[in-house]
Amino acid sequence: MRAPHPLRAEAVRGFAPFAGAAVVLTLAVLLTGTSAHWQGGWAETAAQLHNSVLISVPLAAAAGCWQGGRERRRRTEELWGTVVRTPLARFLASALPVALWTAAGHLVAAGLAMLATWPYAQGDRPRLGPLPGDAVAVAAAALLGHVVGRAVPTRLAAPLLGIAGYVGLGVLTSAGPGLARHLDPATPVMDTDVPVWWQPLAMAGWTAGLALAATLGYAARRRATALLPLAAAVAAATVLGQTGEGLWHEDPLVRRHVCDTSVTPAVCVDARFAGMLPQITDALSGITGRLKGVRNLPTRWENGNHESRDPEARLPMLTPLGWSVVRGRLTDPRQYAWEAAAALERRPECLHPTRRMVLADDAVETYLAPSPLQDGLDAWDTEGSAEQRAEQRARREARARLRAMGGAERRAWLSAYFATAGTCDVKGVPAL
Repeated sequence: MRAPHPLRAEAVRGFAPFAGAAVVLTLAVLLTGTSAHWQGGWAETAAQLHNSVLISVPLAAAAGCWQGGRERRRRTEELWGTVVRTPLARFLASALPVALWTAAGHLVAAGLAMLATWPYAQGDRPRLGPLPGDAVAVAAAALLGHVVGRAVPTRLAAPLLGIAGYVGLGVLTSAGPGLARHLDPATPVMDTDVPVWWQPLAMAGWTAGLALAATLGYAARRRATALLPLAAAVAAATVLGQTGEGLWHEDPLVRRHVCDTSVTPAVCVDARFAGMLPQITDALSGITGRLKGVRNLPTRWENGNHESRDPEARLPMLTPLGWSVVRGRLTDPRQYAWEAAAALERRPECLHPTRRMVLADDAVETYLAPSPLQDGLDAWDTEGSAEQRAEQRARREARARLRAMGGAERRAWLSAYFATAGTCDVKGVPAL
């Protein structure tokens, strides 16, 4: 019967599977704790997975280091040195399973996160671009850790290497623009950023080149062969460094709008949130219903991620996820509608707003979409100073007058009111 290959035995029954499981469990715990901030958006999921390299790379390095010191802990170094295989073959038989399992653990965690996002995705598409470079960086960290484990004769090498790796990557990620930032595999990215197509390949060449150079320099009989992967790493680093900020660019979906033109103003969101357009339109239906027949309105609401252009108004921000949007649903439609109604005024910061302007703005906001805090604010009628009580009474009276108007009268008044939006023209604001 043919004996199993040592590499297979290490991969199936050794420490390597436990290292891969440790990566999966660690990332699963961290991703679960922050799920409200990424689950439901492919862009947010991809960014979170890429940023999790800050955890998986030090963990893989520590696992590789622990595996590298195994023979020393077992006191079998001399026995292991008597086998027929070359030092490089012996090194790879021990190191490769940990590298492959930890990289697989990162990919499994990424797959689970994508499965968790899939039911709630709202319009964009899965982003797989950064994953190859991230997985290679994890495997490279395990190989480098194995070299350290072979070279440093202490049991503390593994935990110290993991801590040092985490701190080192954290320092690099917090650094400003520069070469080190572009060579850092854990550099954080925004959810609106996507890499150029070759960036993961160049990052893989940089990290894998360093790991292979260290491996050959330590275990190969002809150590000069380490110059070849080292040259590849330097070439990849040169490309990454010279490209700089051009390694990432804005996702085109961010600038493409999807609109519901069946209402006035039209409701427009960027294409990443196309699936949320019906529920956003529904949340604003009370406003659009009250504005039927009113003139001088903005032509449309735009997603708040963009700079609005006159005569448009901003929708409340949908991102970052975890606040107004969680798993593809608005967390508080009433609050969202109130903020959208306030945006219709489009009034600049007037240095000295008049009483007429203040009363008109408040009455329109309350008529279109009352604030969720309105009940608490109305309690000031019986609390606070005399001036505060008088101000609140005046506001309530203005709101009552607007509600008491007939339909045609109110539409005419609102048309005159929106004609003054975007200005501080006191004379043009109709009185209540």
